[in-house]
Amino acid sequence: MADLRINFAGIKSPNPFWLASAPPTNSGYQVQRAFEAGWGGAVWKTLGDPILNVSSRFAAVSFNGQKVAGFNNIELITDRPLEVNLKEIYETKKRFPNHAIIASLMVEPKAEKWHEIVKKVQDVGVDGFELNFGCPHGMAERGMGAASGQVPELVEKQTYWAKEYAEVPVIVKLTPNITDITVTAEAAIRGGADAISMINTINSLAGVDLNSWNTIPHVGNKGAHGGYCGPAVKPIALNMVGECARNPYINVPISGIGGISNWQDAAEFILMGSTSVQVCTAAMHHGFSIVEDMIDGLSNYLDEKGLTSVMDLVGKTVPKYSDWGDLDLNYKVVAEINNDICINCNKCHIACEDTSHQCIDLYSENGRPMLKVREEDCVGCNLCSIVCPAEGAITMKELPHTQPPMTWNERQSLIAGFATNSSSTVR
Repeated sequence: MADLRINFAGIKSPNPFWLASAPPTNSGYQVQRAFEAGWGGAVWKTLGDPILNVSSRFAAVSFNGQKVAGFNNIELITDRPLEVNLKEIYETKKRFPNHAIIASLMVEPKAEKWHEIVKKVQDVGVDGFELNFGCPHGMAERGMGAASGQVPELVEKQTYWAKEYAEVPVIVKLTPNITDITVTAEAAIRGGADAISMINTINSLAGVDLNSWNTIPHVGNKGAHGGYCGPAVKPIALNMVGECARNPYINVPISGIGGISNWQDAAEFILMGSTSVQVCTAAMHHGFSIVEDMIDGLSNYLDEKGLTSVMDLVGKTVPKYSDWGDLDLNYKVVAEINNDICINCNKCHIACEDTSHQCIDLYSENGRPMLKVREEDCVGCNLCSIVCPAEGAITMKELPHTQPPMTWNERQSLIAGFATNSSSTVR
């Protein structure tokens, strides 16, 4: 059986599955129950000067029958006194010494504020800190959270201030509400971050009630933007993790967050460079026990791949992730339709005819409707296979190269070289 233990920037955990800083880690009662269920670590709900929260706070987006495809919240950091949280962290760590407890912190961007809270919190025995520079609502209006996280200089300075007093690893949690997350990741590293985590929630509005015209959620008929998370944000998070993992200037461990709902999602984040993964929405939707399937699934997957440790899986896909300009222009796939499996819904034909490259022909054979792809016109966009509801009816097959591999960047270099040589010859 593969070893699921991880060492994340010096923070040891029995497995890579951590609960993210959020409502599931609001109290010692919850975190202890989570550890009993099998979670390897927990990032305690963000500590700071306790605030007042509003009601109501959550909303969800369902899509095509899937409940909670996306989740929106306008809840802020802890509304419980710091002393109460510290007492419960101490008690939880004492009871679960081998599990990772990371304290999420958020204070005003002042050196003395960071020094004060770091000293207070580390005295109760946390394994690390996660600086919350990502919360997009409420706290951001007070200059904290995403408001700090969108300014690289503030990320660097505040990380430095936390590191001045921290005796345990410091993780910087980054906001996705920025053009290029690698810029703030590099700033965190300049400030001394031992690791980074991403993504925090995305600016969002879950919806509008068509009867009352209120936003969803609303607080006494008034709404405000919130933070979006859940399965819908996974592709965005996965890209940001990958961009940081392949950046040569970002050489610290990454904790991946964003729509992780099962062991397959977790494995994808680990392959893209995450050493640990943090989960929130799926636990809120289905409860702490989901970690059992995550542990079993990941363990079995590692065994199937012949890996003895989950650490051997970290970042295996990163070398395969590049820029568009490095892709082979002469690589080609085309669609192939298996009419024995096809249910003749014609969704592929409609999609190709209306919105793609018009390369699927309808014809009849012995009175039976059939579909065929004209390979010479197919560009390999995948759309037909994406919309097809019949598993295995459409596959994308790879064609042999008819020309040598050539990327856009290589093509442009050749053209530039040719132009230079021609110019020299003319002279």
